[in-house]
Amino acid sequence: MKKQNKDVRIRRAEIPTEEAVAAERERLQYRKKFRGTMFNTIYILVIVAAVAVLAATLFVPVLQVSGSSMEPSLSDGDVIVLFKVGKLETGDLCGFYYQNKLLLKRVIGTPGDIVDIDEDGNVTVNGEALEEDYVTNKALGECDIELPCQVPDNRYFVMGDNRTTSIDSRSSAIGCIEKDQLVGKVMFKVWPLSFG
Repeated sequence: MKKQNKDVRIRRAEIPTEEAVAAERERLQYRKKFRGTMFNTIYILVIVAAVAVLAATLFVPVLQVSGSSMEPSLSDGDVIVLFKVGKLETGDLCGFYYQNKLLLKRVIGTPGDIVDIDEDGNVTVNGEALEEDYVTNKALGECDIELPCQVPDNRYFVMGDNRTTSIDSRSSAIGCIEKDQLVGKVMFKVWPLSFG
């Protein structure tokens, strides 16, 4: 008889009350809703990240400077933002592809301009001396092209700011770059931060 009463108590303990069933049902619904919300949030974040990467690739590429050819304007390790533009002007910093590498240089001559560089590294464009306060050491550098040089249509004459080490349009290996090679114009430096 005692054993039978014990079995009945065990069975009664196994049957949940209505409140426990309602609480468990509510917990499971909350869990299902939480999972749905979490999945939707992750899905939205993935889409936003994909759109941001696509926009950065197509319209505003971000890249890190490698090398010293643009010193003192840009140094090795600087992070910059480029912006796709249709037309560049003399003095603009630009990025372009050359042999699967992205190079950064300054536009010296635009289509139709006549560029000349003397032995001391002084640059003239269309007979006028170029004001180059961004260059600390003027030099003719590695120059194997015939000067003066007229920039062909749909091309740009570019040079690095560090004239002694930069390989640029003064070298026949690179020459004047085509518009199709352009990635964009340097808009601003992201890193390191500089104020003033």
